Amino acid sequence: MMLYLMDIWDSVRGFMASGGDVLWLVAAVLFLMWVLMLERFWYLNLIAPKEHNNIITAWNNREDSTSWHAHRIREAWVSQAKQDMNARMLIIKTLVAICPMIGLLGTVTGMIQVFDVMAVHGTSNARMMAAGISMATMPTMAGMVAALSGVFFSTRLDAKMKISMEKLKDSLPHH
Repeated sequence: MMLYLMDIWDSVRGFMASGGDVLWLVAAVLFLMWVLMLERFWYLNLIAPKEHNNIITAWNNREDSTSWHAHRIREAWVSQAKQDMNARMLIIKTLVAICPMIGLLGTVTGMIQVFDVMAVHGTSNARMMAAGISMATMPTMAGMVAALSGVFFSTRLDAKMKISMEKLKDSLPHH
């Protein structure tokens, strides 16, 4: 098992080395994005249902649920629940949008390395140029993959949040 993990670590290290320092930045942004998305999934599946049940119970225990003031209280509770649910979603969407940009930064730095090799050694040193081209393409690919995974899961997260909010609103009847 330990040997297997060491092989995986060597593969990851080799991949990161071929993509240059920018690939580490992509990895850091990807890690942060996934930590935040997992936290939101955890909140949505474990915490939000309890909070919504508390709101529903408080609404059902109110004597007055028909007055103008009661409706404003209902709106405030729903608004607070929506705000709690959407916490950190803007950060997640920003990180998703940043991933391809960081990948493009890797493209630029890799191409600068290719041009440096060409300036010093000419176009005859294909091996050194290939390392720069690899450094240019790896972060771009990694940034795109990171962004695609983030888009897919943040869209699912948004959909689940909307469904949860609609269930909450439906559970708080207007009398």
